[in-house]
Amino acid sequence: MKDPTFWILARASGLTAYVLLTLSMLAGLTVKKRPFGRALRAATATDAHRFLSLLALGAIGLHGLALTLDQTVHIGLAALLVPGLAAYRPLATGLGVLAAELAVLIVVSFALRKRIGARAWRRLHWATYSVFAVATVHGLAAGTDTARGWTFALYVAAVFSVVAATAWRALTARTPPKGADRVPHPHRSVTV
Repeated sequence: MKDPTFWILARASGLTAYVLLTLSMLAGLTVKKRPFGRALRAATATDAHRFLSLLALGAIGLHGLALTLDQTVHIGLAALLVPGLAAYRPLATGLGVLAAELAVLIVVSFALRKRIGARAWRRLHWATYSVFAVATVHGLAAGTDTARGWTFALYVAAVFSVVAATAWRALTARTPPKGADRVPHPHRSVTV
């Protein structure tokens, strides 16, 4: 009988990475629009977003390492770098590799923001939606726990929360600030 330690670690770290990715997306969506009012400063939301992104990358790295050490699916180091090389569900595993590589690129872009410019950085940052979508498909198609009710519910809740937060951000993006719609009273004098 094979030792299941690395197989369990691979599954747990994969799900952890997905939860952290979801939380990072939600934190990123609250950076400019603060749903908790002034109590949560933009800098705090940005720090939380970056920290969650780094934690997600760490969990992704642990997921990959555990898969290479596991004897159940036999995924080599090259399969973690080149999409489609894994014998185990090659398409689904390859999508996971693509999502991980794009996530690394996006996290590295935080440090390069001044060099590449805000516009290019923002465009690259839109790719986080692709990372999230591809990671979702990867988890659903490659994950062995997907058939379990709680795991499937986790994916549904994650997708729903990111879609809802994105819709909220889009709907509130063009809202004028408080008081901007007020017209000065015609009988009041304005001093300069």
